[in-house]
Parts: sequence; structure tokens; C-alpha cells
Amino acid sequence: MKVAVLAARILLGLIFLVFGLNAFLHFMPMQPLPGDAGRFAGILFTSRYLFVVALIQVVSGALLLVGRFVPLGLTLLGPVIVNIFLFHLLLAPAGLPLALVCVVLEAFLIWAYRRAFEGLFAARPTL
Repeated sequence: MKVAVLAARILLGLIFLVFGLNAFLHFMPMQPLPGDAGRFAGILFTSRYLFVVALIQVVSGALLLVGRFVPLGLTLLGPVIVNIFLFHLLLAPAGLPLALVCVVLEAFLIWAYRRAFEGLFAARPTL
């Protein structure tokens, strides 16, 4: 189990560190997206919103790779992964397989670190 958690943590961390850094360093060529997906991505880029998301990806990916504050990294990545999944599900289905891999890895790691998330699922949390 520890090996699976380590492998999932490193894989998810690498995915987000590399793709997050790509937004700043442009070492992987980006293909223009057709239709609504291209317009949406263009708005994210011109508004600089994409750079904030990329910064969150880099920080979260680094936290997962280092193995410190992993629950924080998973928490920060949660909304990013949901948006990536929905973007590919609704606008650009070609990227859906990698988005699904990220969803599965995130869900597995949240389950593996479930003790850190217990308070989120308490019906009546104590102060």
C-alpha cells in the first residue's frame, strides 16, 4: 500500500509540476484548440487567470513530490482537477484520458490520507 501511495503521489506531483511549469517556461508546444475550447482557453490566458492556476499547480505538485503537507497539496489541486476534468469532458474530449487519470490519482490519495480529511466529513464538527 505504501508503494502505491508513493507512486500515485509522485506521478500526480510530476504531472502538475511539469504542466504548471509549462505555462511559464513554454517547453512543450501548445496546439490551438478549436471552437469553444479555444475561446475559453484564450480568455483564461489573456486574463492571466491561467498563470494563477499554473502557480497553484506548481506549488501543489512540489508539495506532493517532496512529501510534505500532502493534504494541503491535494486540497489545492482538488478544484483544479475538477475544472480540468469538466473542461475536457465538455469542451475538449481528446484530453479526457489524462484528466481521468488525475481524478483517479487524486481520489486514491485523498482516500489514502483520509485521516487528514476527517473533519471535512463531520456532520457536526466541534470547535
